[in-house]
Amino acid sequence: MKNLSKVILSILFTTASISSFAQETTNETSSSTSESKFILKGGLNYSTVTKGDFDEGPDPRTSFYIGFAGEIPITENVFAIQPELIYSRQGFETNTTILGTNYNTKYKIDYLNMPIIAKLYLGKAFNLEVGPQFGLKINEKVGDEDGGSESNNVKDFDTALALGFSFNFEGGAFIHARYTQSLNEVVENSNSKNMVFQLGLGFRL
Repeated sequence: MKNLSKVILSILFTTASISSFAQETTNETSSSTSESKFILKGGLNYSTVTKGDFDEGPDPRTSFYIGFAGEIPITENVFAIQPELIYSRQGFETNTTILGTNYNTKYKIDYLNMPIIAKLYLGKAFNLEVGPQFGLKINEKVGDEDGGSESNNVKDFDTALALGFSFNFEGGAFIHARYTQSLNEVVENSNSKNMVFQLGLGFRL
C-alpha cells in the first residue's frame, strides 16, 4: 500500500510539474495564448487484449473510466499538451473447453492511467489527439461467472499509445473517443496486450 501511495503521489506531482512548466513556456513565448483549462471527463470502456498465447480470442469487458486533465495551450487554437489522470476499469474474458465443458474466466483489471496527449486542432470544433500513456494497476480480480478472487498474474505497470479525437461544443462540453494499445505484455506468459476503446463526455471548466 505504501508503494502504491508513493506511485500515485509521483504521478500527481509529475502532472502538476508538466502543467506548470508548459504554462511558463506558454507565457514566455506568447502573451496572446489562452490560459490552461481544467477538464473533467468520463465515459464507457470497451476493453480486451490481443490474442497472444490464449487458445481463443479473448472477449471484451465493458465498464467505465473517469478522471481529469489539464489542457495547456502551446499555440492558441492550433496545438496543446494535455496531461491526464484517469481511473479506468479494464479487462477481458476467456473461454476454455476441457473434456467438453466450457470454462469462462473473467479478468477485471483497474488502472490509474496517465496519458500525456498532444492535441492538434482542426478548426474550433474538432481536434486530433495522440500520445503515450502510463498505467498503474490498482486492482485485479480473476474468476468465473460466480465470482472472483484477487490475483497477481497481471503486470503492475502498463505502457501504451493513445490515439483519439474530440468534437467540441459551445460552452466547454465535448464528445470524446480514444483507442489505446499496450506496448508491453499484460498477463504474465501470455504475450497479450491491452486494447481499449473509450467513448465519453467531457467539460472544460
